[in-house]
Amino acid sequence: LCCQCGVPIPPNPANMCVGCLRMQVDITEGIPKQGTLHFCKQCERYLQPPGTWIQCTLESRELLTLCLKKIKASLSRVRLIDAGFIWTEPHSKRLKLKLTVQKEVINGAVLQQVFVVEYIVQSQMCEDCHRIEAKDFWKAVVQVRQKTLHKKTFYYLEQLILKHRLHQNTLRIKEIHDGLDFYYSSKQQAQKMVDFLQCTVPSRSKSSQRLTSHDIHSNVYNYKSTFSVEIVPICKDNVVCLSPKLAQSLGNMSQICVCIRVTSTVHLIDPSTLQIAEIDGNTYWRHPFNSLFHPKQLEEFIIMDINRVQGKKKGAGAGARSSKHTLAEAWVQKTSELNTDHQYFCCTHLGHILNPGDLVLGFDLANCNLNDEFANKMNPHNIPDVVLIKKSYDRTKRQHRRNWKLKELERDREGMDTDDERQYQDFLEDLEEDEAMRKNVNIYRNADIPVESDTDDDGPPRISLAEMLEDLHISQDATGGEGANMMT
Repeated sequence: LCCQCGVPIPPNPANMCVGCLRMQVDITEGIPKQGTLHFCKQCERYLQPPGTWIQCTLESRELLTLCLKKIKASLSRVRLIDAGFIWTEPHSKRLKLKLTVQKEVINGAVLQQVFVVEYIVQSQMCEDCHRIEAKDFWKAVVQVRQKTLHKKTFYYLEQLILKHRLHQNTLRIKEIHDGLDFYYSSKQQAQKMVDFLQCTVPSRSKSSQRLTSHDIHSNVYNYKSTFSVEIVPICKDNVVCLSPKLAQSLGNMSQICVCIRVTSTVHLIDPSTLQIAEIDGNTYWRHPFNSLFHPKQLEEFIIMDINRVQGKKKGAGAGARSSKHTLAEAWVQKTSELNTDHQYFCCTHLGHILNPGDLVLGFDLANCNLNDEFANKMNPHNIPDVVLIKKSYDRTKRQHRRNWKLKELERDREGMDTDDERQYQDFLEDLEEDEAMRKNVNIYRNADIPVESDTDDDGPPRISLAEMLEDLHISQDATGGEGANMMT
């Protein structure tokens, strides 16, 4: 019989029934039944004392560990058997934890008890978000510059930064007329951005620092660091004139070349032989050269006649040739001179896409004054009359059929140019025409524009649906996490 209430029970060391034993002994005594968690709304992280902020989703193991650490000292007197979450409304700012504990009580009897601990989620801004909100509080800045008249390189760089999520640690991004400024709260984060830029685009960098404060008692120095990154001023579709020494070292290619792509190196092609070469940043700064024209000087030509050249012999010491292009000889005429009989003869690397009657954009070297130190010393017979750059399509039709979009960085804009929209459209057209460039860019499907068939080969090049990503919008709730459902 139970010594307290007289109910018949199986024998146990305490000689009490379970009900009386629980009335006599509470093994959860001293364990707090309520607690507080601090949550930052901006970055959606929880505070792990004393000063660490960690990312946790609802119902996650990391959040359970954080909650148990709050009462770890009290749980040392009992044995924790099980712990789990009880479902609460995601916006209630309440987290409930169901714990099962055991403890040895009177005369060696083991008592097991289940109880609930409730946590209140309080909002508190973390230090990183404080600095972001302040906007002027920064310890390092990365100044990216390129001495060109257009921003194609920065549009491409923007997509690479978004894809690799390097913009997440920035306090502020500021756009000026010839580049971007990235502000950071620590020198290490700025150095990481500089390393990324040097691996992505041909560039050179230098750094400096300025003393802002000094504590003579603790010998602590506070500096503001500045990193200056200069990108090679050569962009896609530029016509360049190499120095004789550099052209010879690249396999005796012609000094007049076309830049077909800029990645971590500058990709050049000789339009008269299809010979290709790559120039990295170090080689460029040892043998610098400039673009002969800027994009506004592109003129429209019409193909009068074109003949593809097969099996042209390589010269002595020639390098590799492009397999993606076709060498052709063409007679072209300016669309502004159609009422005359004046035609130009040229060699082009675009023989695989050009046919008689097509419109093509190019540069007229025969009727221009070249202000370049290497071009002025060249034999005039080695300078082509016309260099063709790319096939011309109806821009309005391309915009109408474009069923994809790109994301953009949130940045402060200053000194906006009225020509920016045209330059951005040029960049989108380059993406459509260059498959290799698209591999480094996240392209999202635009649901507002209906999907058309990808089998239409008559129009301009397009991006297939297989290369597009769905633009996901994940709802963020008040307690931080992906999605609002909590498991029971």
